[in-house]
Order: sequence, then structure tokens, then C-alpha cells
Amino acid sequence: MLLDAGCEVRGDGYIQQVDVRVKAATEDDWYTEYLDAIIAARVVDDVEGAIAHIGKYGSAHTESIVTENKVTAERFLNAVDSAIVLHNASTQFADGGEFGMGAEIGISTDKFHARGPVGVEQLTSYKYMVRGSGQVRP
Repeated sequence: MLLDAGCEVRGDGYIQQVDVRVKAATEDDWYTEYLDAIIAARVVDDVEGAIAHIGKYGSAHTESIVTENKVTAERFLNAVDSAIVLHNASTQFADGGEFGMGAEIGISTDKFHARGPVGVEQLTSYKYMVRGSGQVRP
């Protein structure tokens, strides 16, 4: 569906077998946050493989898992070192307004947020865990 909608899909060997229009992903693709209609997809063996992939290539900002297995979901939510982790909910909810913090006036893609003098309180980092049942943001 993404390909038919005009999205460029880059993938590993397994993903390339799904559709001949999928381009081969490179190592750089796993590190890249695209600001365009491009996605890079990789198939991993299990949740541990997903956690390892995210640990190496992720931004530590927002990650999501879609699964009906609650044990797997909890393992993912607890093990992924990101500011926001979601289970069965869209990453589009990673927004200050959606979290009830008011309108966004800036966006940080880092986990460390402190500026100026730093004390113990400023060294505190938050991790938001969102549990959904398939919600998407309109």
C-alpha cells in the first residue's frame, strides 16, 4: 500500500521479496530519519532482535511495537531506551499537545533536555510508556 501511494520503500532481503519495487536498504538507511515519503524496513527474528536493532540505530526519541502478546509488549516497553515507547498506538502521538502538555513550542529529538545550570532535577529524564489498542491520530 505504501508503494502504491508513492512512498519509496527500502528493505532488507526479506522485504525485497515482498515486492520487486522495494529498493535494497543500505547501512546508512537504518540510521536515517527521512523527512520525505521514504521508509526503510527490516525483518528481525524476535523482540530481542528488534530491541537490539533499535538500540543500535534508533534515535532514543520514539519507538512503537504492534503485537497482541502482552509479555512481548512489556519486554519491549521496558527494554527500549527511548523517551517515548508505545504499544499498539501510532508514533504520531509523540507530541506535547497529545500528552496534555499544551501546544508544542519546540521539538527535542534528544533525551537530555537541560540547558544552563544543571542540578539533580535537570538530570532527570522521562520515559513515557503508552499502551493502546490500535489508536491512530487523525
